[in-house]
Amino acid sequence: MSYILTIRCQDAVGIVAAVASALAAADAFITESSHYGDEDTGLFFMRTVFRPTGTRFTTREEFGEVMAPVVRRFAMELSLQPADERMKVLLAVSKHGHCLNHLLNRWHSGELPIDVVGVVSNHDDMRRMVDWYGIPYHHLPMQGDKAAQEARFLDVIRESGAALTVLARYMQVLSDDLCRALEGRCINIHHSFLPSFKGAKPYHQAHARGVKVVGATAHYVTADLDEGPIIEQDTVRVGHGLSGEAFVRIGKDVENVVLARAVHWHAEHRVLLNGKRTVVFGPGA
Repeated sequence: MSYILTIRCQDAVGIVAAVASALAAADAFITESSHYGDEDTGLFFMRTVFRPTGTRFTTREEFGEVMAPVVRRFAMELSLQPADERMKVLLAVSKHGHCLNHLLNRWHSGELPIDVVGVVSNHDDMRRMVDWYGIPYHHLPMQGDKAAQEARFLDVIRESGAALTVLARYMQVLSDDLCRALEGRCINIHHSFLPSFKGAKPYHQAHARGVKVVGATAHYVTADLDEGPIIEQDTVRVGHGLSGEAFVRIGKDVENVVLARAVHWHAEHRVLLNGKRTVVFGPGA
């Protein structure tokens, strides 16, 4: 079995050597490793994939003992996950189903390393699609009591065991309390190239400004609307002869791809939070 080790700590001389030496001493074979030192924050980030080849450790507890001297030396925040462990993901959607359909198709075809444990929606429009995939559909309508609806949303997350919640065009602004409860484990897709055109109808805002590219942004959800740490972005060119509705149609494909990449990278523990930014150890990084 292979493991994914992620590390965050203050940058210092010798971290990479210390980690590699500790793994080597435990008869672990490193198959992939990336690291980054941020000069602005003074923080160090590392993601390493390895497999044990001996008997020095067989459990996470034993691995903790192996790494304890290094962790103490550098005051590390350390996480260890089995590489073949599929992350449980809960999807949320309103009436626009393109991102939901794309994620479900990628998951169903084995292209995303996740297990979709259900879909939450404040409308009933997507039920037929979700039923086809054979996963639970939780209809949580907004009927005036936002706190009660969000409490039930949180119940679904806990009951499903979801480690990640994905807002796949879920067109409700989450309360500050819910944002805090999901900090670092809730991804949203915003249909603009942030920080431009925040809020409602960003494609129409972009059309009104005569932009030549439109884009999409996948980011972690925070209490500050559309300002969470960015995970992935992409753009597509548009022309002056296109309408605002054409911008919407063209942008959907970009949203699909950007959100799927962000979910994939998060599920493989490639995204580490760095204050208001992220460090993304994408494939080949």
